[in-house]
Amino acid sequence: MSGIASSFRPGRKALIGYVTVGYPDIKTTPEIAAVLAARGCDIIELGIPFSDPLADGATIQKASFTALQNGTTPDVCLEAAAGIRKKLDVPLAFMTYYNPVLNYGPEAFCRSCREAGINGLIVPDLPPEEGAELETITAGNDIDLIYLLAPTSTADRIAAVAARSRGFIYLVSLTGVTGARDTLPADLESFVRRVREKAGQPLCVGFGVATPEQAGRVAAIADGVIVGSRLLQLIDEDATLARLGTFVASLRRALDAPPIRQEAN
Repeated sequence: MSGIASSFRPGRKALIGYVTVGYPDIKTTPEIAAVLAARGCDIIELGIPFSDPLADGATIQKASFTALQNGTTPDVCLEAAAGIRKKLDVPLAFMTYYNPVLNYGPEAFCRSCREAGINGLIVPDLPPEEGAELETITAGNDIDLIYLLAPTSTADRIAAVAARSRGFIYLVSLTGVTGARDTLPADLESFVRRVREKAGQPLCVGFGVATPEQAGRVAAIADGVIVGSRLLQLIDEDATLARLGTFVASLRRALDAPPIRQEAN
């Protein structure tokens, strides 16, 4: 069982927290990771900043820009991940666009990821039709290549991802970019059901989850909840990271709470 897969246990929903490496600065990244792990995150997603983050909304775009201004390169991200791994046992996944991987060299990048203690790799702009090479390389380095699905994904795309994603499947809750939302889509449950019919992997929902109530709704239908933009907002609002820790703990409680049973009409 991979490090990522081991995070999914019967009776416990996985909480996955995202942080952009190098935001607000590189020194703070390990401190943020420590807070996420201590307050209940099962997996930490480390974002490699990129100059053209097409799938990301304003919050992560801002964080990526600041991180790049701080000199955060893929090598800096690998060094940060290695430092986090020395102190934390929680599984780590890089989230990056394919361009940095290609520029680094897929073989060299995945080898460096393994040496840094990375367990998973999420590449939003890599479709399964083009992922065979990276699948082979990641598998050879004991790294899970995690694919994404959106509400607009066809039955064929769902089947392809179900056949090839490792660790879990990342379900994008809505069409559009990342970012905290006031509400989640009304058809989220039906989307998760469609994927569940074809996939045996754990299903984790991200994009738009910003409150414990929303996290609880997701946990009732999926195996994990991914939160990113709201965490970055709290880091921006409180440099002590106290508000971040309090919020993550509230998400953990929401995921651990017994599901609310629907009364029959």
